[in-house]
Amino acid sequence: MSEIRVDTISEKTSGSGTTVSNLVNPNSPFRNVIINGDMTINQRGSTSTTGLGADGELYFLDRIRTFTSGTAGRYTLSQDTDVPPGLGFSNSLKFQCTTADTSVAADELTLLQQQIAGENLQGFCKGTSSAKKFTVSFYAKANESRVVSLELSDSDNSRTISQLFTVTADWQRHVLTFDADTTGAFGNDTNKSMSMIFWLHAGSNFTGGTLNTSWNSNTNANRAVGIGSLLASTNNNFFITGWQFEVGDHATDFEHLPRDVNLQRCYRYAQRHPSQDPTSGSGFCVIGNGYNNSSTVNLSIVNHYVPMRADPSITNSGSFRVHHVNAAAATSAATTIDDNTSGAHSSLLVATVGSGLTAGQGSSLEQNNDTDAHIILSAEI
Repeated sequence: MSEIRVDTISEKTSGSGTTVSNLVNPNSPFRNVIINGDMTINQRGSTSTTGLGADGELYFLDRIRTFTSGTAGRYTLSQDTDVPPGLGFSNSLKFQCTTADTSVAADELTLLQQQIAGENLQGFCKGTSSAKKFTVSFYAKANESRVVSLELSDSDNSRTISQLFTVTADWQRHVLTFDADTTGAFGNDTNKSMSMIFWLHAGSNFTGGTLNTSWNSNTNANRAVGIGSLLASTNNNFFITGWQFEVGDHATDFEHLPRDVNLQRCYRYAQRHPSQDPTSGSGFCVIGNGYNNSSTVNLSIVNHYVPMRADPSITNSGSFRVHHVNAAAATSAATTIDDNTSGAHSSLLVATVGSGLTAGQGSSLEQNNDTDAHIILSAEI
């Protein structure tokens, strides 16, 4: 039977006077399947992003995906410092409605989710006689009491299970335990096998049925039954941190990883080059080294910090140049990736300038007097 529990943020004192947590914390490392659940890693660099709500996906904080479709509502995302006190958190993710949606169409939705590769889900033994329960825990609050749905969506087998919880104006820890599922195994590969989805806003196409509180075949009408809407008023907000997903029917204390370890896990899915704090540096940091393939094309290798989940795509931000033989030429188009010679360990970048390069000369791709210029290599699921 699926279960839901809300824990107040409290501690208890042992008879010896030592303060101990009110939750058990075993020594099992890397028990949290969610990556960046403490909302600290933010390689893309913005502290807030405004005007969101138009159709499409967005990765704001690392591994944290938002997806919106069909709504006239808009919201801002920010990496906030409002956190549950005394638990070691420094950041939360905040949604703030900025344009209300007062006429909700049937096909509207706004989601917060993490998409998880099958290789990271094998411990649940899903689809076997040894299938384990799924336990999710997180800290959340909002401007007012509001019902949210959390859905586990098995994309390999088109099966879902959901639970409702009520977020309030105070930080609370929510613990949701979901049934084991002996039907449909997760693929053991780098592809998406599960999406864990918070439904924050939805139209009748997703709220008109009966909530799937046990594992069943996916039916859209059953996915968000009973939720309130984040986008109903510009007063509305939603905060979350301490997001954890683990095998079994018991929630352990949030697994605080060292920042370098947390960052290494994020690097498998996205990498910022150059990696330094965008407020520091000379403005001419090297992104990759290579040679000029012609008078207008530079080829430069960028080595990945860790092997990426798959061949990455590239996003450019800022101004770049090709530095060659004590001279420089500004790029005239977005840098691209040569797919034929790139892979999980490195990418061959193709930078274009108007003229001035000499074929065969060594050169480097750099920031062009722009401390915030960078590329994002993305292998998100």
